[in-house]
Amino acid sequence: MHPTASSTALPAVPPDDAAERFGRPERGWRLALYRVIFESDTRVGRAFDVALLWLIVASVVVVVLDSVESIGGRAGRVFDLLEWGCTIVFTLEYLARLACVRRPWRYAASLLGAIDLLAVLPTWLALFAPELHALIDVRVLRLLRIFRIFKMGAYVAEYGALGAALAASRRKIAVFLSFVMMVVLVMGTLMYVIEGAANGYTSIPVGIYWAITTMTTVGFGDITPKTDLGRAVASVMMLLGWGILAVPTGIVSAEFTAQRFRREEAMRRCEHCGCKGHEAAARFCRECGAALG
Repeated sequence: MHPTASSTALPAVPPDDAAERFGRPERGWRLALYRVIFESDTRVGRAFDVALLWLIVASVVVVVLDSVESIGGRAGRVFDLLEWGCTIVFTLEYLARLACVRRPWRYAASLLGAIDLLAVLPTWLALFAPELHALIDVRVLRLLRIFRIFKMGAYVAEYGALGAALAASRRKIAVFLSFVMMVVLVMGTLMYVIEGAANGYTSIPVGIYWAITTMTTVGFGDITPKTDLGRAVASVMMLLGWGILAVPTGIVSAEFTAQRFRREEAMRRCEHCGCKGHEAAARFCRECGAALG
C-alpha cells in the first residue's frame, strides 16, 4: 500500500489538539517549523509526513533483516550505516519537535514523545553500553528499535481513528473482558473438578489456560478432555467462544460508524455564514437560517 499525501499522511493528533496540548508558537522560525511538523494541510507538511513514514518503514525493515544471520552477516556494514542514518534523522526530528512547541516538557511526557524517544534511545545506548558495562544486553537494546513501528501512528490518520474508537469503547470492552474472565474462571475450575490431574488438569490455573485456548478457538491440543462430561463442557466452550469473539468487533465497528457521522456533522458548513457543525438531518442553518445544501 502506497501512502498518498492527501489521505494517509495526516497526523493522528489534530493540529488544534496539538496546539492546545503542547503550545503553538505565535511567530518566527518556531512557527514555521511547527507548521511543517505538526500540521499536514500544507504541501511541505504532507511531504514531511510521507518522507518520515517511509523512513520508519525502512528502519523497521533494516532491524528485521539484520536479525537474520545469513543476511546480517553479509550486509552488516550497510545495515549499520542505514541504522545510524535513520537514528540521526529521528533524533533531529525529536529535537525539532521539542524546539518548536512552547511546552516541550509536556510533549516529552506525552505518549507521542515517549515513542519518539524510544525510537532513538536504544541505538545511542547501544553505542555506549560496552564501555559502561551496562546490565542490559546490547542485542536487547538493538531489538528495541522495532518499537519505531509505533511512530507510524503519528503520520497515518487511520491509526488515530482506531485509537479514538478504542478509547471511546473502553468501558464496554472492559465489561466484556470481565464477563470473559468470569466464564473462563468458572469453566476452568469445572474442568479441573471433572477431569482432574490424571488427565492433565493439575490445577485451576491449568484449567483456566485450557478454557482460554478453547474459547479463543486456538486449541493447541496439549491438554484435552478425556471424559464424556468434560467433552460436553468443551463443546459448550467452543460454541460460546465462537459467538463471543464477534462482540469486541461489533463494539469497535459501532464506534467507528458513530465517529463517521460526527465527522460529517462537524464538517457540514453553511455556505452563507460559514457556520459549521450542523446535524445530518438539519435543513437550515442554526445561525442565519439559510437553507443547507
